[in-house]
Amino acid sequence: MEYQLKNISPDNFEQCIKCTVCTVYCPVLAVNPDYPGPKQAGPDGERYRLKNPEFYDMALKYCLNCKRCEVACPSNVKIGDIIQRARLKYDKKPVKLRDRILAETDVMGTLATTAAPIANFMLKLPVVKSAMHSIIGVDRHRTFPKYSGRTFESWFRKQADTQEAFKRKVAYFHGCYVNYNNPDLGRDFVKIMNAVGYGVRLLEKERCCGVAKIANKLIDRARHDAEINMKSIRHAVIDDEMPVLGTSSTCIFTMRDEYPHLLGVDNAEVRDDILLATVFLYRLIEQGQVKLVFRKDYKKRIAYHTPCHMQKLGWAIYSTKLLRSIPGVDFVMLESQCCGIAGTYGFKKENYETSQAIGHDLFESIREAKVDFVATDCETCKWQIEMSAGVPVLNPISVIADALDVEATIKANQK
Repeated sequence: MEYQLKNISPDNFEQCIKCTVCTVYCPVLAVNPDYPGPKQAGPDGERYRLKNPEFYDMALKYCLNCKRCEVACPSNVKIGDIIQRARLKYDKKPVKLRDRILAETDVMGTLATTAAPIANFMLKLPVVKSAMHSIIGVDRHRTFPKYSGRTFESWFRKQADTQEAFKRKVAYFHGCYVNYNNPDLGRDFVKIMNAVGYGVRLLEKERCCGVAKIANKLIDRARHDAEINMKSIRHAVIDDEMPVLGTSSTCIFTMRDEYPHLLGVDNAEVRDDILLATVFLYRLIEQGQVKLVFRKDYKKRIAYHTPCHMQKLGWAIYSTKLLRSIPGVDFVMLESQCCGIAGTYGFKKENYETSQAIGHDLFESIREAKVDFVATDCETCKWQIEMSAGVPVLNPISVIADALDVEATIKANQK
């Protein structure tokens, strides 16, 4: 089905003042001369494309959609949106089998989880990696995240009654990664929320946030999932009066900002109630509503990496302040730069060298920092850093959960 622009806010490319600051901050252009850069691919190119679609340049596929151009733009031009929407509208090539596999995270997660030991073993075999490289185009060097043998949802079903006993509650958008790959992160989230006096509910129905489908041009599937998610989010926020929290910066960014801009799915009435867990937690602490008490024996040297979509949200300050508040943490703030993976982008063999070149300086700075681990709010950044820098990576929520003195925190929040 042809990508439709109806009900989506118009591009604001005419606000571009041609200062080229977006070009300076583009991580792709610095390592890949085939990419024309955000200014030419975005505002400049759109002027030509509106006159004649034949001006569409296939090199736009190299855009990471990292949004760093939008962060840098002094005129608030939606450069990333312009580029992504041009790809969706003008790129008429059929979606590859590989891209469908990478984008259908719920389908692949369900299949892999049912046979997790076998799936994890097979995905590590050089012969399997070589076959995927040659046949479907997933780069042989890429390390795949492990699948869990038990989904987070199956674990949570046994906790649901306990969670209902709490007077105050939040809704949790756990996402594909927590459900299929890292249920421990979801359990850590529940542990923290319970310790500060909040119960947790899952959304009535949850689908993948859609970021992988958007990136791989499965726009109708992305819109379908977005509409299901928004219906559940509205029910949680409006009917049940609960905020919707997530532990993935990209999932939260996609639902808050990409749904209306790229999918035409309205979220205006609930957008402000879709929050990253660290943002919600920090605000509660700042308002004096809850307290966190940490273990005295927790001692770690931690570096924080700012994911690109976290940079766009402007929320890194919340995660870093929470990490800094742990008395035993020796904190290192890494320079904000793209790690290069961009979700499914870095899995594709035609993008692998570009992906690794983008993240090279970040990997070096992490190794030089000599930390126990890196903290970041994005799961794909975790995969890239662990593979390329050789350092463990944890979500800030898992760090807080590990450092937390649960009994002392519960006692401090009893009212």
